[in-house]
Amino acid sequence: MFTALFGAFESGIIYAIMAIGVYLSFRILDFPDLTVDGSFVTGAAVSAILITNGVNPFIATLLALVAGFIAGSITGLLHTVGKINALLSGILMMIALYSINLRIMGKSNVSLLNIDTTFTNVSGVSASSGIDSSFNSVLSAMGLGNSLPKTWGILLFMIVVTFVIKLLIDLFLRTEIGLAVRATGDNKKMISSFSANTNLMTILGLGLSNALVAFSGSLIAQQGGFADVGMGIGMIVIGLASVIIGEALFGAKTIARATLAVIGGAIIYRIVVSLALRVEFLQPGDMKLITAIIVIIALVLPKILEGTKEKSRRAKRQQQRVQMNSVPSERKGESSATLKSNS
Repeated sequence: MFTALFGAFESGIIYAIMAIGVYLSFRILDFPDLTVDGSFVTGAAVSAILITNGVNPFIATLLALVAGFIAGSITGLLHTVGKINALLSGILMMIALYSINLRIMGKSNVSLLNIDTTFTNVSGVSASSGIDSSFNSVLSAMGLGNSLPKTWGILLFMIVVTFVIKLLIDLFLRTEIGLAVRATGDNKKMISSFSANTNLMTILGLGLSNALVAFSGSLIAQQGGFADVGMGIGMIVIGLASVIIGEALFGAKTIARATLAVIGGAIIYRIVVSLALRVEFLQPGDMKLITAIIVIIALVLPKILEGTKEKSRRAKRQQQRVQMNSVPSERKGESSATLKSNS
């Protein structure tokens, strides 16, 4: 059980980068960007083919980020310059990227097994520095010696990387350009009246969003040991699930809190899926169904809870009215003021 939860947490912290990218497009820009399903694979394909050709894995991962930025920018150009509907421009780019990704890889699947990647290097440093042995000795003392993870380096490395990205995004969205991007998503007509270039803000926002998605795809490919042309199917749903779950559980009153909630949502989503797949009658092929159910629950449950709270408030107000009508006339003014303050 511990090993399964550890793996889910590790995957969740990597997928959290993709979820932050989805948050930028759907929440900040209010843009239904389906490019995600394609740019996720683009990041994996670019890094995989570069790594297999001897390029340093860290450089290959950064170049995957650049490839994602280009893909997202093209989607933005289709929408702003080509005047194509936002949803349709994302779909068109997603379809185009399928063929582009096949061209990049040269085949449908590229293996990264027995090849040095970012994570093999990190794992090597973790083992040689004694980090793995230190953590595992603690687990052994707790009676978990039968379920020790192979390495702690990947998890620790990804926690640092993910939170650095979170902080950079938080800082960017507080800058003048970041505020313009946020304003473009909130009210494009208003911000354009201040002579802001909303087209450029849209392109920039979508570029950053898909850069993070491709970066996550590159890391997932290196973690799993392969890049596959179909690995991006349903990524937009997973990203939305992470955003919705995070916002429902942790709230999103500020940008910093919202990005933290997205990270938490991505981790919780992976843990829930991991636990669900341990149920006997469910199979790995049911993961998409599980994802859909999780999203439905995350969307419906907050509304049910809010409706219950509203009924409780109405019942309380009604009870106060009844009590007000039963008090003497000289105290009704005071009771009426109390009722208004509670409303």
